[in-house]
Amino acid sequence: MTDAKVKQIAQAIYANVGGPGNVAKLIHCMTRVRMTIKDPSLVNMAGLKQIDGVMGVVDDDTLQVIVGPGTVNKVAEEMVREVGVKLGDPFPETVMDTSKMTDKEIVEAKAAQVKAAQKAKQKQTPVKRILKSISNIFIPLIPAFVGAGLIGGIAAVLSNLLVAGDISKSWTDLILVLNIIKNGVFAYLSVYVGINSATEFGATPGLGGVIGAVTLLNGMTPEAPLHNIFNGQPMSAGQGGIIGVIFAVWVLSLVEKQLHRWVPDSIDIIVTPTITLLVIGIFTIFLVMPVAGVISSSLVGAINWILNIGGAFSGFALGALFLPMVMFGLHQILTPIHIEMINKTGATPLLPILAMAGAGQVGAAFALWIKCRRNRQLTNLIKGALPVGILGIGEPLIYGVTLPLGRPFITACIGGGIGGAVVGGLGHVGAIAIGPSGVALIPLITNGHIYAYVLGLLAGYVGGFVATYFFGIPKDALVGDAEVNAEVQNEVQDDVPNSSTAVRSGSVTVTTPVSGKIVGLDQVPDPMMAQEVMGKSVAVMPDETDSQIYAPVDGKVTMVADTKHAVGFQDEIGEEVLVHIGVDTVKLNGKGFEINVQAGDQVHQGDVIGKVDWSVIREAQLAPVTLTIITNSGDYQVDKKIGQTDVQATSILMENQR
Repeated sequence: MTDAKVKQIAQAIYANVGGPGNVAKLIHCMTRVRMTIKDPSLVNMAGLKQIDGVMGVVDDDTLQVIVGPGTVNKVAEEMVREVGVKLGDPFPETVMDTSKMTDKEIVEAKAAQVKAAQKAKQKQTPVKRILKSISNIFIPLIPAFVGAGLIGGIAAVLSNLLVAGDISKSWTDLILVLNIIKNGVFAYLSVYVGINSATEFGATPGLGGVIGAVTLLNGMTPEAPLHNIFNGQPMSAGQGGIIGVIFAVWVLSLVEKQLHRWVPDSIDIIVTPTITLLVIGIFTIFLVMPVAGVISSSLVGAINWILNIGGAFSGFALGALFLPMVMFGLHQILTPIHIEMINKTGATPLLPILAMAGAGQVGAAFALWIKCRRNRQLTNLIKGALPVGILGIGEPLIYGVTLPLGRPFITACIGGGIGGAVVGGLGHVGAIAIGPSGVALIPLITNGHIYAYVLGLLAGYVGGFVATYFFGIPKDALVGDAEVNAEVQNEVQDDVPNSSTAVRSGSVTVTTPVSGKIVGLDQVPDPMMAQEVMGKSVAVMPDETDSQIYAPVDGKVTMVADTKHAVGFQDEIGEEVLVHIGVDTVKLNGKGFEINVQAGDQVHQGDVIGKVDWSVIREAQLAPVTLTIITNSGDYQVDKKIGQTDVQATSILMENQR
């Protein structure tokens, strides 16, 4: 099916369900686009059934439009792309009934729109996009991390007490049950990460989960293992770690999307998932996992070398490097080293040093909590992740807090290095068995050295705290949502009708910013603009032979959008006039626009302030219709001059007075 046909079906569905503003959420299954509808009375069932390409409609808990296998994913993707959300995400509120809203509510609604627009315009670097994706993958797992982590922490403390001989064997069954519950998350974490990664990258969640499960190498036996193609060594389950799963599922999303374009719709449901799983499964087993195996072998050699050097330097290096190893799943390779050390010497000095990495995480989390206390979303995450972090379960803090923020992850590593330096410098601190880090490891520390371990923990806490407090706080994490909303509300307050707005007496005219023909607002393909939510408006379909943009009033320029598609003015009597060139042209990021004025400039009505290449807007399949909006029109008598049709640079669109 062609892209044009897919777009036609998507737009026709929207037209018959009351527009995107009447959709709360959209997902799809094998054959159906499933929409959660806000107001069912706005749905035209007969019209939906008559759409070319729609096979049927089912009105159940969700409105289900049947378009068939192979087509459904394309139509659903097009529908959410037009709105700017992902499958399953809530749709933005694009239509406001201002007749039933107070001024405060209008301000808050407009503030939310401005805030969303500002966030959309923020420059997204590749690193920011990667960190955002990691955050989106792991945040849904935070409640599971917290619950299972606390249960696992309790099991670890009891297990360590059992090994140390402080409690009886009657506790064995309880410890086993607690560990089984904990392993429900951590033993199969790669599967959950695969599902969430697929959702984040726009692939089929079930396929992502299968690729996560592939890394567990189910069915492989020690007697007949698969071998690392780089060094010939037997592969182990989980080799490649969580980051390997994320990378593999990202590649899967690219392959699946491409196959959806190539494979005929009639066999897409069979061919695409089969080929995708086969190709990416082989890629994951024989490339992703072995590469991680090569890296892990190199790291083990480096760790042995560092241990041989000894002292505080070794402790710092190991404590600082352990978190990146956890992130890549490479820490599992250390298990045989711990066991070998315990077998030969009765204790492993490596585990207490590596445990300091978790202490650095805890210190960093406390610094973020204090410094970013107005950011409620962040502090709530920290509150949930800290208890299990103190008990030695570091995944919630790593994936839910520090890694998505970037810099705190680095400063937490520094804190872990400081704790490791203390333990390594004091020396002879070992653990008699393998267990979690943090406080839960204390019962396993060799006799006479518990205080040295606790001192290392405290040093890790303080080091992570200080490094993060002074050097690791991202600016965008400092301010809470309430303050951001307040700032944005202040910016848009002047745009909202309010009895306290200061205006000057007199009358003025507002002329057209573009040559063309006046059209009805019903021809504006944006519900908010068509209903004059932002203020009294006149729409002009431009004459595309005239590329010039004209100043509509005598006054000053108050705003030029970064993307050049909108310019704001204030005229002689205090009216605020917004010229919005085209609909959704913010998506062009300035392409095709040339604006020659800036905020603060004085202009005269009819001055040429820039030009626009209308062909760029057309090629992007956007509407070139241009709106002139009086954003504080509630304080003026606005007389629209819409009896005319053709308008030129000096044509009057509105005549307004106080």
